Amino acid sequence: MTKQELVAKMQEGQAWIPGKRVKIDFGGGEGVVMLDGAAQQVTEEDGSADTTIRVGWDDWQQMAAGQLDGMTAFMTGKLKVEGDMSNAMQLQGVL
Repeated sequence: MTKQELVAKMQEGQAWIPGKRVKIDFGGGEGVVMLDGAAQQVTEEDGSADTTIRVGWDDWQQMAAGQLDGMTAFMTGKLKVEGDMSNAMQLQGVL
């Protein structure tokens, strides 16, 4: 899955928390995905967020494929959360 396909799928699935901005930062050349609950949209635009989730693109792909558990990724440092942790927890079922 490309990042553009991910953004489209997240937009279709309304993968945001109402009124909150959550940024998924893939680092490197992959950039970010912004889950903007205030504007009810998913974009590739960077900006300020209530919560930032940092995860490598390869680790994200493994999580999406069910090969890597999100909690395991967090506990091993492959996934880092900055800001309001409760926002990340609320997204667990959506993502």
